[in-house]
Amino acid sequence: GSGKTAAFGIPLLHKLNPRFFGVQGLVLCPTRELANQVAEDLRKLARFQANIKIVVLCGGVGIGPQIGSMEKGAHVVVGTPGRIKDHLRKNTLQIDQVETLVLDEADRMLDMGFRDDIEDIVSHTPNNRQTLLFSATFPDNIAQLSQSLQNSPISIKVESTHETSSINQQLLVCDNGHKTRTLIQAIGHFDIEQAVVFCNTKQSVNDVTHALRDKGYLTLALHGDLEQRERDEIYARFKNSSAHFLVATDVAARGLDVDDLPAVINYDLPRDPEVYVHRIGRTGRAGKSGIALSLAGEKESFRVKSIESQLNTEIPVFQTQSLEANNKTINKPPMLTLCLAAGRRDKIRPGDILGALTSKGGIDGKDVGKIDVLPTLSYVAVKRKAADKALAHLLNNKVKNKVVKVRKI
Repeated sequence: GSGKTAAFGIPLLHKLNPRFFGVQGLVLCPTRELANQVAEDLRKLARFQANIKIVVLCGGVGIGPQIGSMEKGAHVVVGTPGRIKDHLRKNTLQIDQVETLVLDEADRMLDMGFRDDIEDIVSHTPNNRQTLLFSATFPDNIAQLSQSLQNSPISIKVESTHETSSINQQLLVCDNGHKTRTLIQAIGHFDIEQAVVFCNTKQSVNDVTHALRDKGYLTLALHGDLEQRERDEIYARFKNSSAHFLVATDVAARGLDVDDLPAVINYDLPRDPEVYVHRIGRTGRAGKSGIALSLAGEKESFRVKSIESQLNTEIPVFQTQSLEANNKTINKPPMLTLCLAAGRRDKIRPGDILGALTSKGGIDGKDVGKIDVLPTLSYVAVKRKAADKALAHLLNNKVKNKVVKVRKI
């Protein structure tokens, strides 16, 4: 929520020559989720320029459609190092005209072992390019990377936008055998209606997801074994306020940008104190307030201390015996998400979907929420009370003069 993408995106877009459909901007990201988020933000910024094409090149999806998309040219490519290297090897991506190279979350890419890939990719770019390197931390390996890729760089340090007051952190100490019960009690006590719940393992994700569903919460699970299409659908539903909880491993710790996310819960404390900072940073964004609850066993005091050392502050301990029973009725999430089998490749834009939903006999525009248009699919949030009418209307009407398959998810 600090505006980092705008900080590099605006000058990157400003330097583009729209008439030249060669890659002039290249943004490397550690994960598919962050790459998609960066590309989405760049497209919003690029609305004010004519005919700018931004392409995402990430693993987890077929390379064929990406090759087809690149044959038509692109001004900006956003991608992960592995898939970018694949395209360079196949000669389906040319980056010898790149003017701006961005390494987003470079520390994370180095942690994931991408150093050799990054250096190989950079070797295909011109020496006179501008290189922008973003990192949450500045360890020796980042200093070395900067030295090898940048020429007399200007160093800019920005203080965290998360003041202590913007995120209400609470530590709940409990035995491992009582963690799930404590989690559910805490959700009721603090009246949390939506949150990301972080776990360290896929097994914990599945266990917590089932426990929350058994209590009546609409809960989604996200971990590294899911296909990209499944991840996209889960992200869309959660961002659209169509679910109470997203239970996730750290694959979602970076790149997840949810407007007004009220809470983050650490079901498992992370092993790395810096990961804690990234996790709780999903709430309290852009000056808003949020709550971060962390569950810890008595034997995990060393992790708590390392996190407090990282934060340079103590995390207040909330006495679990003070958790009050909450017998309130669990209301369904306010929105429901519709998935349309058409996207940017079909020349669909958010306005086309909004127009189709609100056309004669349709629903009120006030009942339509967030609209996400991906390459081959689109997701639209609709108020739950209007969802059936919206679905029926789309099934019986065309979107941009095309018949489009639609389903509730």
